[in-house]
Amino acid sequence: SPLTWTLLTLSLLLSTTLVLSSHHWVLVWLALELNTMSILPFIIKSHHPRATEATTKYFLIQTATAALILLAGMTNTWQTGQWHLTHMTAAASTIMTVAAMLKLGLAPIHFWFPEVMQGSTTLTALVFATWQKLAPLGLIYLLTKTPSTTSLALGLISSLTGGWLGLNQTQMRKLLSFSSIAHMGWLVTALTLCPKLATMTMITYIFMTTTTFMALAPTTTKTLLDLSISHSCHPTLTSVISLAVLSLGGLPPLSGFMPKWLILQELVLHQMPLLATTLALSSLPSLYFYTRIAYLTALTAPPNNPNTEHTWRFKFEATTALPLLASLTTLALPLTPLIAHTL
Repeated sequence: SPLTWTLLTLSLLLSTTLVLSSHHWVLVWLALELNTMSILPFIIKSHHPRATEATTKYFLIQTATAALILLAGMTNTWQTGQWHLTHMTAAASTIMTVAAMLKLGLAPIHFWFPEVMQGSTTLTALVFATWQKLAPLGLIYLLTKTPSTTSLALGLISSLTGGWLGLNQTQMRKLLSFSSIAHMGWLVTALTLCPKLATMTMITYIFMTTTTFMALAPTTTKTLLDLSISHSCHPTLTSVISLAVLSLGGLPPLSGFMPKWLILQELVLHQMPLLATTLALSSLPSLYFYTRIAYLTALTAPPNNPNTEHTWRFKFEATTALPLLASLTTLALPLTPLIAHTL
């Protein structure tokens, strides 16, 4: 019923807000459990076997995450008598960081994420790729006090893994899940160096990803083959998809170039030129499959008679949100000097 889905949505929003605003590990654990219970009905809503499989995998992973957080919290409380996340021992902090990175879907503990994305609907996958990232990122921010070699290494591994594993994918949701893993690598790197830069990167990533998913949702595109034949039916949406994925790839002069540029600049300022070079090179495989999506979307079209093409054209009622998001996804690069100054 509509009331049930409204309550589940409110629970999802409330749980993430609680995680971001709390320093007490018990409250964080309860909020993450509420978050898990709230998202499960959205995954299984379609009653498809793949959705059931995705729900089971997600539940098992979140159970492991909750157990690790409980272990870390109880160990820390037993050793120090402190219940706050800001007073964690090194061992407890490491365990809880691993739990947060497992929940985030960072490589090399990322294998559940593409499968859950593939088994979800497009809009549920959008929630996984954006909103569900906020709580674990907030937890990592609380636990990371100084630039951590482990966090930087995991960020680099995630960026490399997301790019390479996305090269041979033809399913759109799996492609976007590997894209998300690669972006989380950049984001964790930024979070380790400069939290303000990480916030700006996350906002830009949410704009770009939301634009891509909102443009994909009305087309019911499942694979790259579907995408290649959809231009004749709804050319406006496919053009938006093309620009959004190129922005996700960080191609100038689109908005996605801005956070990557600033992250590389921050790495150089922290005397890490080798890591900056490796991270920049790791984005090339991702850029390849983004370019492939853009090519199939906007630059290839089946031969159509113009008289029949318009007969079958998809009637799409544009919303206010999509043009606004598309503008932010493509035209925010001139704001870079202003944003860099505020950092």
